[in-house]
Amino acid sequence: MSFSSEVKEELARQMPKSRHCQLAEIAAILGFSGRVEEAGGKRKLVVHTENITLAKKYFTLLKKTFGITASLVVGQSTYLNKNKICSVEVENPEEFARVLTAVKWTDNAGTVLPREGLVSDILIQNVCCKRAFIRGAFLTSGSMSDPEKSYHFEIVCQDLKKAEQMRDIINSFELDAKIVARKKCYVTYLKEGAQIVDMLNVMEAHVALMSLENVRILKEMRNSVNRQVNCETANINKTVNAAVKQVEDIRYIERIVGLDTLPEGILEMALLRLKYPEATLKELGDMLSPPVGKSGVNHRLRKISNIADELRQKAT
Repeated sequence: MSFSSEVKEELARQMPKSRHCQLAEIAAILGFSGRVEEAGGKRKLVVHTENITLAKKYFTLLKKTFGITASLVVGQSTYLNKNKICSVEVENPEEFARVLTAVKWTDNAGTVLPREGLVSDILIQNVCCKRAFIRGAFLTSGSMSDPEKSYHFEIVCQDLKKAEQMRDIINSFELDAKIVARKKCYVTYLKEGAQIVDMLNVMEAHVALMSLENVRILKEMRNSVNRQVNCETANINKTVNAAVKQVEDIRYIERIVGLDTLPEGILEMALLRLKYPEATLKELGDMLSPPVGKSGVNHRLRKISNIADELRQKAT
């Protein structure tokens, strides 16, 4: 099971206690995948989904909120993948009208209300209702990447107005959701690991949150260790390359004019470097008599390098 599916399984078990939150979650499900169908002069409210978990939760929400026992029909998708598709249908005219009025698709007289976006602001005035709405939206049209590979949370919307409302609802929790166009849809998304953790907390997916945090901690530790190893490797390479160059300079001076031409302090440094080519500057300084600090050792080695460079220039 994918991480996204695990999150949805957990969210499906979260049942709002308050009726207003139940309505908000129902409104989210209907806003993304609900529609009114008409056949033989009769209308029905239908939610089609390939996610049996979502179908079961929507069925339960209708039962708890309205006392409605909807029809749950399982069929075969007409698409190439031939997955099973679940349809949750409300056909009773009275129940049909109650649901549409409750989610603000119609008024009390049954008149269809103009709708822009996903949900009426009346249904998501409370923070708890916004949480429920986001939970229903993710269950219906959301997905998450495997945190082991990348951090990505998204909810796919049918048009820009819906995507903007979804973004604003998410950002009311001090997050920074963005919108991107994808084919004929618009996607409201989060990319940062810390923000996705906060999003899971908003939806009350606490088990998934802990799993994601564990992954983030392990990844951060690995990255920290890798950075440290890379830094140390770079320093070692730099030290080795410098030591090789120093030995080459000393050997060149020895061939051209002899080491005896070097001043006493520089000669002592040159002989030590030849004897201990892998020693660090500190180790070389400790071997001198009297001992010299790293800056002093570095100064003497630079003098050797300058002498070698002057000899090379004269040779050309």
